[in-house]
Amino acid sequence: MFRAFYRSRRWLLWAYGGASLLLVALFIQVELTVQINQWYGGFYNILQKATEHELSEFWQEMMKFAKIAFPYVLIATLTGYFTRIYAFKWREAMTFSYVSRWQLVEEEVEGASQRIQEDIYRFARIVESLGLQVVRAIMTLIAFLPILWGLSSGVDIDFIRDISGSLVWVALLVSIGGLLISWFVGIKLPGLEYNNQKVEAAFRKELVYAEDDKIHYGRTETIVELFTGLKVNYNRLFLHYGYFDIWINFFEQLMVIVPYLIMGPGLFSGVITLGVLVQVSNAFSKVRESFSIFIANWTTITELRSIHKRLREFEANIGF
Repeated sequence: MFRAFYRSRRWLLWAYGGASLLLVALFIQVELTVQINQWYGGFYNILQKATEHELSEFWQEMMKFAKIAFPYVLIATLTGYFTRIYAFKWREAMTFSYVSRWQLVEEEVEGASQRIQEDIYRFARIVESLGLQVVRAIMTLIAFLPILWGLSSGVDIDFIRDISGSLVWVALLVSIGGLLISWFVGIKLPGLEYNNQKVEAAFRKELVYAEDDKIHYGRTETIVELFTGLKVNYNRLFLHYGYFDIWINFFEQLMVIVPYLIMGPGLFSGVITLGVLVQVSNAFSKVRESFSIFIANWTTITELRSIHKRLREFEANIGF
């Protein structure tokens, strides 16, 4: 899976040159988000005491935001476009690497068309997208951890007031706790995804054969039987995703108010200003989201694990 792209001379420039370009783009985006976080502090402090400031100061802050936000939008758009091209190049490398081996195998390989046509692309796309998110999360942590650590001095709650970097520790603890709960809640999903793809492959195979031979394939009773198995698997999968989604949605909503619960008392006691509160909320969400990168992408990771398992089986069957 990785060897076909990252260990091939033909794809050397795309594999490593493209990856380097994406890393630079992510670094610039993270730096711009840090500047936006700093902008929050000054802007909301002006709003808190609007009568003590001129209207021109408000428009100056708006111009500052535009100078940060517009480049961010442009870079993020170009990064998304290049990421799609990069993933397709990876797919191309894997496809022809697999096909050259598959053509030499004399016996039939179950689900070969699906593995080559669909699973390879999904694997490359998910790994590329998820990999970039992990790298972005690491860069975000490096940039925002010192900011959140410094902002922790504004905490005015007795039992955590004297803990250095308390906001950082809270973000870490809730993320680890959320990850552990997500693991137990979604523990059956990878296996269900894998089984689902097997019945999908059987259903597709019958239809493909029926295109050339409707006498022996594509009979109504066979299609009904295969689709019934498909329906049973999907209903089971939807049920498990249902209670997993309940947990994820609850967790995400709870995390919105956590920084306000921690910093709110300091606002009323005068320890912090509104600008600092908003800045903390933004920095906390960045750090917490970075710590919780695997929770936010749990469904995607489940799909990736299923695809990886199928491709590993396919590689074994073609002697890759």
